[in-house]
Amino acid sequence: MAKTEFIRARVDKDLKEKTEYIFATIGLNMTDAVTLFLKQCELHNGLPFEVRIPNELTRKVMDDTDKGIDVHHCDNLADMLKELDAD
Repeated sequence: MAKTEFIRARVDKDLKEKTEYIFATIGLNMTDAVTLFLKQCELHNGLPFEVRIPNELTRKVMDDTDKGIDVHHCDNLADMLKELDAD
């Protein structure tokens, strides 16, 4: 099928560079990746993944974490499991 249409999109520079690297490691360029995404949308008759909006509690925890509130640091998995078991 001949490719005759253009799509232009503005994205964050870091996002573009990181995703170009990811795509290159699996043998895709940006055009191939966008085409693959669009084809999956067509096949699924919508987005090929679930989109969810975080509920109120999840948003609060995310905001608190960003602010460093109630963040626990563990040196390793054993310490983390011990701390989780203590609650």
